Amino acid sequence: MSAGIRAFSLVFPLVVFAVWGIFHTPDPDSTYGDSDDDGSELVLSSLPSLPSWAGAKLPDFSRYRDSTERKAAFFSFLYPRIVLANSRILIERAYLDALSQQETLSDSERQWLKDQAQRLRVDEEPGSPELFERLRKRLDVISPSLVLAQAANESAWGTSRFATRGNNLFGQWCFSKGCGLVPLGRVEGATHEVAKFASPYRSVRAYIQNLNRHPTYQQLREARIRARDNGELAAGTALAAGLIGYSERGEDYVEEIRSMIRYNNLSYFDLAFNDTVGDGDSETLKELASTTDEASLLPSRRKQDQAD
Repeated sequence: MSAGIRAFSLVFPLVVFAVWGIFHTPDPDSTYGDSDDDGSELVLSSLPSLPSWAGAKLPDFSRYRDSTERKAAFFSFLYPRIVLANSRILIERAYLDALSQQETLSDSERQWLKDQAQRLRVDEEPGSPELFERLRKRLDVISPSLVLAQAANESAWGTSRFATRGNNLFGQWCFSKGCGLVPLGRVEGATHEVAKFASPYRSVRAYIQNLNRHPTYQQLREARIRARDNGELAAGTALAAGLIGYSERGEDYVEEIRSMIRYNNLSYFDLAFNDTVGDGDSETLKELASTTDEASLLPSRRKQDQAD
């Protein structure tokens, strides 16, 4: 085990799971993982270009024989991509807030609002107070602890067929022929496939988008709103209550995700993310959203850089 991975693995306690969970099988009507949902972003001048590492493929996590080492490697790979996705969402959110304060909007600003409303499934008049209110509830971050736990559960710690062949860490579905990978156990007559993504980062972005827009996850968004009203980032265990419809296993699935968060001390990453983002000033967010060194986003690395 490399010194870097060994040091990172000692930051938090890790408990070995004998069973990694089952891929969820959502109702096709839930449109979880739409075929046009590729994790792309709307054009926005204040969003810097994505760093090249956002396009990196998934590493081969099966090469790790030790489960603790595999977990540490998985978290250290995925966490920077969560910070990248969330920081870029916060830049979009800041732009949304700025537009809400303007008396008039340009054509391009109205078009951006219209596109966001379509993407997040908000049916309100562009520029109306109702639109801004509803978009603010949907255009927001997902706590890293929840993202890490679900990615680990749904992808078997990055070793599943859908993860290794499709960069799909969350079991997202698509519904057009050829849009992804056909599940080996798909029942006769079913048409869904498991979506393929250009990179794991795109999978993270698409996953966040689905939690932000689908009615099934309204309870999750309400928990996030309550926390934000108190000036806090919602705990992953609190957000997990809104995943009752993510899997046919219902409450058992919710409890499994909560257990993964607790046993792996993933709330550590929520605290680290809060420290990293700070007050969310534009310069900090721009730096996070464009850094060329993904390792600089790891909690231990940022603490060392700040100390130096």
